Amino acid sequence: MTLTGSRLSAERSNVSDRSGLTSFEVDVAAVLDQLREGEVVTYGEVAAEAGHPGAARAVGSLLSRLPDAGFCWWRVVTATGRLAPDCEQEQAERLRAEGVEVVDGRVRGLSRYA
Repeated sequence: MTLTGSRLSAERSNVSDRSGLTSFEVDVAAVLDQLREGEVVTYGEVAAEAGHPGAARAVGSLLSRLPDAGFCWWRVVTATGRLAPDCEQEQAERLRAEGVEVVDGRVRGLSRYA
């Protein structure tokens, strides 16, 4: 997943009104807001695209802390395609509804969905 600078800037302006979010959270939201139905990315990819390389765990922590913030959290998985353990069933259902193949708690062929 690679976003152009102008596209990323435009998306940031769309999420800047989310009151109470930190700059990191706004950066992550901007990346997540660009994901389309059926796209799946890793926590590390989100962190890097948001301008915070190496912050994959922080992205995961954010998504687990703010599940109702309007983020498309179900489209984000580990580098190996593993789903979030605390909500694996719901995540699998949402991904399957978008046409993503999920088998044994993992996205099969992860690179196809990026």
